[in-house]
Amino acid sequence: MIRKFSFVLTFSFFLLPAIFAENRTHFYFLKTDSIPANVKDVKSIDAIIKAVYNVISGDSAVKRNWDRMRTLFIPEARMMSTGKRGDGTMSYRAMSLEDYIRLSTPFLEKNGFFEYEISRKTDQFGNIAHVFSTYQSKYKRSDANPFARGINSIQLMYDGKRWWVVSIYWTSESPQNPIPKKYLK
Repeated sequence: MIRKFSFVLTFSFFLLPAIFAENRTHFYFLKTDSIPANVKDVKSIDAIIKAVYNVISGDSAVKRNWDRMRTLFIPEARMMSTGKRGDGTMSYRAMSLEDYIRLSTPFLEKNGFFEYEISRKTDQFGNIAHVFSTYQSKYKRSDANPFARGINSIQLMYDGKRWWVVSIYWTSESPQNPIPKKYLK
């Protein structure tokens, strides 16, 4: 009996760590980027939101500072848009940050694009924050009226030193889906 117990104990000692290693939850630790973030961009929720809007905005033929954008997001960040197709069905597009950069660059540089936050609702618990950022979009800074409005749902994380964007999920306003008044204050 003692021999069997000893065998089970020895077997467990060597096998269980291997089993748990295969099934454990993966934790990622933020590394210092080769391009450091501007401290002013990541010191607060307000600063990082302003930096995101600033980096995607600019006149036509103006290249965006995508390296700056990369310093605002965790490496695994997601960018997701949702809305109705022409046939009325809902759809979404999930992208990595690099996908977003690749897909949006031609439009932004050809047409010009300025996105402004016009209202914000923030909820925070410890090191996580969720921001409903109501936006309006214009082709030129001087345009009298926006060509689009909507809400960016932005998830943020504080690592003890700085804020990071984890994801941005957005939808545009439409006649069938107007922005509620509570998100326009």
